[in-house]
Amino acid sequence: MQTQIKLAIGCDLAAYDFKMAIIRELKNRGYTLTDVGCNSSMEGDYPDIAKAVAELVSSKKVDRGILMCGTGQGMAIAANKCKGIRAALCYDIFGAIMCREHNDANILVTGAWMVSMDRALDIIEAFLFAKYSGGRHDMRIKKMMELEEK
Repeated sequence: MQTQIKLAIGCDLAAYDFKMAIIRELKNRGYTLTDVGCNSSMEGDYPDIAKAVAELVSSKKVDRGILMCGTGQGMAIAANKCKGIRAALCYDIFGAIMCREHNDANILVTGAWMVSMDRALDIIEAFLFAKYSGGRHDMRIKKMMELEEK
């Protein structure tokens, strides 16, 4: 358990129940979480939630973010519009590890309709424990982040 990591978590209405179950389990595992919403399964727009998590991550108020919606697609697109964010959409453990090791992803995105609760928790743990490899990936990340300026 890596409880010193501070996380921001958010979802849209399609993933509300899924997010609440994930939060319960992550808190049981000792993680510090900031839940930015949504707050019901009746309303919650993914661009607003993605922005809220992205702002916490880019300002370094939290170490990493977790976003979820039905498929994760909308959240990933919205989060990646925010400066300093490298949000990765993952449905499996290998993708979660690789997005950290090669891309230094700072937000994990997944879909409540796409993965089971147990699978999501495994993906989250893989994302949180994987480390950025650096080295040859540094220049690629620099080039990627320069795209925000164009």
